[in-house]
Amino acid sequence: MSKITPCLWIDDRIDDAIDFYVSTFPQARVLRRVRRDADTPSAIAEIELAGHRFMLLNGGPQFPFTEAVSFMIDCADQAEVDYFWNALVDNGGSAGRCGWCKDRFGLSWQVVPSALRTTVGGSDPAGAGRATQAMMGMSKLIVADLERAYAG
Repeated sequence: MSKITPCLWIDDRIDDAIDFYVSTFPQARVLRRVRRDADTPSAIAEIELAGHRFMLLNGGPQFPFTEAVSFMIDCADQAEVDYFWNALVDNGGSAGRCGWCKDRFGLSWQVVPSALRTTVGGSDPAGAGRATQAMMGMSKLIVADLERAYAG
């Protein structure tokens, strides 16, 4: 495990957030929950998503998430992009541009296909420029459109 654990300040829906994140990410798990008593929401929790530990804090509305911090999901193919995009956006989240979105808790995500490395980050400068232009017009990233733009 890493020595750095992001702490996510959740408004007052920490138990909903735990359930959402653990059900969205394959092989996710709850590592611990701390409750003040049996009838109150969790005060803090630790979860593991894709091998990364996160602490969730039931902190109240003082500090909402902003786009200044986001988490990138490296997706193998379009099916994985579609899965994560739909899970994050269709359940009360919102779509952004260029593969960015927010989940229903306001946390920003970048849902990125690995093909971005060979298109937008490809070795052909003209192709990379075309793929970048195509990406700029997208909300959810579409692998076939990025590859078509790169190829010219």
